[in-house]
Amino acid sequence: MDADKDNHPDSFSGTLPQLLMAQAARFGSKQAAIREKAYGIWQTCHWEDYLRYVKQVALGLIALGFRRGDSAALITDNHPEWLFAELGTQAVGGITLNLFTSAIAEELKTSLNRLQASVIFAQDQEQVDKMIATRAGLDHVRHVIYIDPTGMRTYRNDPWLISFRELLEKGAELDRQNPDLFLAEARKGRPEDTALLIQTSGTTGMPKMAMLSHRNLTAMGESWVRAISIQPGENWISISPPAWIVDQMWGLGVALQGGMTMNFPETSETVQEDFREIGPSRIITASRFWEELSSRIRVRIADSGWMKRFLFAQAERVGRSVADRRIRGEAINPALKALHRLAALLVYRPLLDRVGCANFQSAYTGGHPISPDVITFFRAIGLNLKQCYGLTEAGGIFQIQPDDEVKLETVGKPLPGVKVRIAEDQEVLVSSRAVFQGYHQDYQATEAAFVDGWLRTGDAGYLDRDGHLLIIGRKEEIIRTKSGEAFSPDFIETRLKFSPFIKEAVIFGEGRPFLTAMINIDFGNTGNWAEQKMIPYTTYLDLSQQKPVEELILAEIRKVNEQLPEVMKIHKFILLYKLLDADDDELTRTGKVRRRFVYGLYLRLIEAMYSGEESVRVKGKIRYRDGQTGEIDTCVRVIKAL
Repeated sequence: MDADKDNHPDSFSGTLPQLLMAQAARFGSKQAAIREKAYGIWQTCHWEDYLRYVKQVALGLIALGFRRGDSAALITDNHPEWLFAELGTQAVGGITLNLFTSAIAEELKTSLNRLQASVIFAQDQEQVDKMIATRAGLDHVRHVIYIDPTGMRTYRNDPWLISFRELLEKGAELDRQNPDLFLAEARKGRPEDTALLIQTSGTTGMPKMAMLSHRNLTAMGESWVRAISIQPGENWISISPPAWIVDQMWGLGVALQGGMTMNFPETSETVQEDFREIGPSRIITASRFWEELSSRIRVRIADSGWMKRFLFAQAERVGRSVADRRIRGEAINPALKALHRLAALLVYRPLLDRVGCANFQSAYTGGHPISPDVITFFRAIGLNLKQCYGLTEAGGIFQIQPDDEVKLETVGKPLPGVKVRIAEDQEVLVSSRAVFQGYHQDYQATEAAFVDGWLRTGDAGYLDRDGHLLIIGRKEEIIRTKSGEAFSPDFIETRLKFSPFIKEAVIFGEGRPFLTAMINIDFGNTGNWAEQKMIPYTTYLDLSQQKPVEELILAEIRKVNEQLPEVMKIHKFILLYKLLDADDDELTRTGKVRRRFVYGLYLRLIEAMYSGEESVRVKGKIRYRDGQTGEIDTCVRVIKAL
């Protein structure tokens, strides 16, 4: 391993476990590799401890009969055991697949059977119960290793189930018996070996399994370290699901390559508090996170006293003015600069500290298009939020905006070592060492994913005069109206979701004379608004069909319509009586709308918006969060926006 001024590995040719071994030798007990908050206290794991846990997992698996070429599935939350289990499996030549803890039992069973996993790492009793419920269809699974022992006392007599602690003990015992075994096994790995599988979003059908090699992830890590000058010891906080490519890319690629410290919050509810305590320097998370955070901030400001509302409005106006000038490369006059410093002292810093974002050097949003209004809002209050772009098959995020070249409408420039070009049909093509090996057991799809050695992203886009990439949208989702006008529905949907009262929006209009929308209200923010207006309601269904709520959303849609060209204006919309849900195949596990499924499920409502009907009677079943189903009988009104 060469070194770049003793700061970072310049280019590592080896596997991920071998990279961990190199970093453990380099940092030992001098630097924290992992921190986890438990019972309100941060627990520190140094690099030598990190390697020790990975070694014990690896040897524990061998003791259970796991062999090179076997596969393991991980159904885990954001905890260090995810990293220990994944790297431990890979150290003995295993292949890993992370699955979403939110997935239902049958969905998990399908993925496990496609993988033919011999071992499953399950987070807790909830995930173990899913495995037990489908056990008859999982003959290939030899052991389920549970991490959290809470509630597992009555399960201990089942030899199919083993605690993570017991696995570590087996590994430690084998290490005492054969102290050279781990090193011998870890050295057998090659950079081109498949390290893990990542499921694609599956917006158009069953998710495919993308195969990523060790070289893919180390190359991506190297590109990020070089691009933004990551220093050893910088903090990263893991909040995206491990089954999403971003945390895989960062936890196994960037953090290992750059010697960063991975931080794990205690729970999803304590994330903002944990942000404040750790002060992470950088973060990448989904656009939904920033949309919801901006909504919460603006709702709280609206609920505050007149003086705070006035100060925030003036500070935001100053911030937007400064942000706009910086984007255009214009000088900031002394008076505006002084006002900006004052606004930062009185408003920006306290607000960002309150939401746990005060120490970010840079923050990135990816996974789905985001409204420029959201980015402008955060940049106006002093958060360096920028768009980025990538996909699972490319090894993660490969396109980012440089700090001195932020453009709201673009996703920036390629990372070092990445090449991007535009095909004749406007499809974005990418080439790098991080591009995946292909789809698991799907030769035909793998062949279709490449053209002349370049990876086809499936997105349409173009490069501007400065080499920045602009994404128009998914090629297959480009809408053409009856008049032949073409555009991406994402362009409109992201602007609608800037409203604190709109959680999800789906635009329709393919081959139609005008555009329509199906809207999910934000239950929390809209509910608070209704309470302030003394409007009684009980359920989401009840609230969504209230006349005042219809008028509220109508006003929000008309604001967006004012910003859109005539052909892109929304003429009619409906407020859906339920939230779109991944369990109903309406969303992917990463929150993307599965348009084809949604169109088919709600065709009757969509047709009503084009046939001149004023309302639609809806009868059917609805599934609640606890898995139970109920009957609904309601009337959904068609609301005119133009």
